[in-house]
Amino acid sequence: MSTRSTTEPERRSREQRTSDSRTRILDAAVACLVESGYAGTTTLTIQNRAGVSRGRLLHHFPSKENLLVAAAQHLATSRFAADGLARVDLPTADVDAGARLDRAVEVMWWTYQQAYFWASVELWTAARTDKALAEALLPAERRLGAAIRQTTDAFFEDYADPEQAALLRETLLTSMRGVALTYGFDPRDPQTDPHLEQWKQLARMMLLPEGGPAATAGT
Repeated sequence: MSTRSTTEPERRSREQRTSDSRTRILDAAVACLVESGYAGTTTLTIQNRAGVSRGRLLHHFPSKENLLVAAAQHLATSRFAADGLARVDLPTADVDAGARLDRAVEVMWWTYQQAYFWASVELWTAARTDKALAEALLPAERRLGAAIRQTTDAFFEDYADPEQAALLRETLLTSMRGVALTYGFDPRDPQTDPHLEQWKQLARMMLLPEGGPAATAGT
């Protein structure tokens, strides 16, 4: 009994240390991707930033490709679960349906201003000419995309039939992604981007029986 009580905390402690070092590596990799881009991100810079040994890094991630894909997915899924789409604070049902719809569009747009989007962009671009990276990235992106679509669909399920909601969802996701990419060389205030009001108006036209323009920003 004494041996068991001693061994169990030690095992949990080892597991916690392993988890902590893995998280430090992933966080460091994301920071390097965002700050230095794919070309400037090496396993050595990640190792130094995370404060781990070379052996520890290779134990968790034997290849750079798998490490960087895991890093982008780690940040996206953790932020997605903690304070992104998965826990969006939409107005309650007794609030005007148009206002609830506007808020859903705003939250979708907010996700494209986060670090995980730019970390992903670095990987998408590099994957075009890096076969190993592309092979590691594709299944991970498909899993994340499915989770995002499932959660986004919940925003619109009270407004229209599933086919109409799916059409809006895909239109917004692809359009927002395209506009967000231009912020890489033309940064501006995303809250005053004219596309935001256009997306709100589109959502109302597609999902509300009465249609109508989106609320004007600041009113």
